[in-house]
Amino acid sequence: MNIDFIDEMNQVTEDELKLLRDLLNYAADMEEVNSEAEISITFVNNEQIQSINRDYRQKDTATDVISFAMQETGEEELQIVGDNLPEHLGDIIVSLEKAKEQAKEYNHSYQRELGFLIVHGFLHLLGYDHQTVEEEKEMFERQEHILEEFGLKRDA
Repeated sequence: MNIDFIDEMNQVTEDELKLLRDLLNYAADMEEVNSEAEISITFVNNEQIQSINRDYRQKDTATDVISFAMQETGEEELQIVGDNLPEHLGDIIVSLEKAKEQAKEYNHSYQRELGFLIVHGFLHLLGYDHQTVEEEKEMFERQEHILEEFGLKRDA
């Protein structure tokens, strides 16, 4: 899978990027995603993600992760089609500040929290959701399974 990392905070280390790239490729294999698929991951602060959350979701609060799936088309959106276009799954935006706060709150490593948020966002790009109790159960079980199998356990 082709992954474009954009670190607007200049805080993510090469080791963390490698971990996240390996984790995403592992999750993509488990979900049988096309190996040529593309995604972008942008790392921001709480202020930036709050602005995005307010503008796109009408929720004026900082959040941990937001996903924009390219495979979904909403009202008045044009579907991009073509024979030789790569499959772009979408964009994931992660607040590094929230990741650090939540790692401390949940008493696990920062790397585990980053991995959790990345897998959560990735599953959203693939169509998983948590609007109902059943959807939430399926999505959270899947993300825990991916993280556990990869080796990013809660106490890691």
